[in-house]
Amino acid sequence: MAPRKTATAKSGSKGAAATKSGSKGAPKKRVAANGFKLPDPIAPGVVVKDVAKQNWKIGKSIGVGGFGEIYLASSNTEVPVDSGADYVIKVEPHSNGPLFAEMHCYMRLARPEHIEGWMKEKRLKRLGMPKFFGSGSFEYNNHKYRFMVMERFGNDLQKILEHHSKRLSFKTVYQVGIQILDVLEYIHSKEYVHADIKASNLLVGHKPGTENQVFLVDFGLARYYANEGCHKEYKYDQRKAHDGTIEFTSRDAHIGAHSRRGDLEILGYNMTQWLCSRLPWEDNLQDCNYVFAQKRKCMENISAFVSQCFPDTVPQGLQEYLEYVVSLAFDEKPDYEHCRNILREGLRARGYRDDGKLVFTSATPVPPSRKPKSRQGRKKTFKRRSEEEENLGDAKKQSEHKDLSKDIHVGNQSEQTMPDGLFFR
Repeated sequence: MAPRKTATAKSGSKGAAATKSGSKGAPKKRVAANGFKLPDPIAPGVVVKDVAKQNWKIGKSIGVGGFGEIYLASSNTEVPVDSGADYVIKVEPHSNGPLFAEMHCYMRLARPEHIEGWMKEKRLKRLGMPKFFGSGSFEYNNHKYRFMVMERFGNDLQKILEHHSKRLSFKTVYQVGIQILDVLEYIHSKEYVHADIKASNLLVGHKPGTENQVFLVDFGLARYYANEGCHKEYKYDQRKAHDGTIEFTSRDAHIGAHSRRGDLEILGYNMTQWLCSRLPWEDNLQDCNYVFAQKRKCMENISAFVSQCFPDTVPQGLQEYLEYVVSLAFDEKPDYEHCRNILREGLRARGYRDDGKLVFTSATPVPPSRKPKSRQGRKKTFKRRSEEEENLGDAKKQSEHKDLSKDIHVGNQSEQTMPDGLFFR
């Protein structure tokens, strides 16, 4: 059996030097678009040890992010890491820092026993919270790196969107929304907000049986919204203003404040974009204050906002969801089940069952006014139907909901000075 490659303080010697592909000079430094230094390529077969003394073997690279690189990994160090590996390792230079913050967040939120305990308490069959398996530091080619071991996932929703004309089916958007509300309820219970929900941070499961499960990843911008039950105050913080991804950042985050309602608002913007392909403020994303002002305008008149995005037919339940988000006070705990029920009722009104299945097709659902005809007594045909059509249930009459429109509350905080006079109440 060939000897293992092990990353240690001595890995810059003979064995590690051989990974420079025969180059006589020092390898050129790799830098991401955001300016962070990327790690030099790690040779497949290197073994690293986490703080719990668990060994992990690194496989091939499967992606490069804004501050590090992601490799396949295995806990079995005796054989090469194959393409079916169930783990990945995120690696960044020790001098960077983003992975350090994310790593500590995962340590508090993503331990398997914590996730499984929550699922048992809430009687959930699944939860799209990624699991954390280990972390540590190592030296390779005389450079120091930190790493984190996570479970492996499949494609992200952004890639799927790009293959479907930047839109997802109504059913899939609402099923994903329900799943993400489950995850938000979990992380909010730990006094964290995610703050960067978007399609590229939503990954479909890799393991068999998780094909219809979406996982919320990348907690690099996650932060505490409270400390031991005491919510942070609503105030302008220039250092954190406009944090997140500008298209989806919540109005709270635009002023540097973070809240649970902010995460729900970000999810609402995502669902809107996935259904109509473009948000009204995407014409000038370089101007953060313009985007903020447009969001304030749209959320002050949600009926006009959804009509602008959907001139033909407004998706059932979307307006009600956004109105509920607007009704929340800055420090108020959301009613997650109410939000899920809004989306479930939207599915039922369009003739779908809440079966949790994700359907990445362009199939057209049965309109709510047309009840699918019974197949009983019908002559059997061999016309192939899409999976989405197979999941259609009986369209049911939608019950009237209470008007949730109310004034926006932010507690008793005084107004804060904002750039260009912008202030969200």
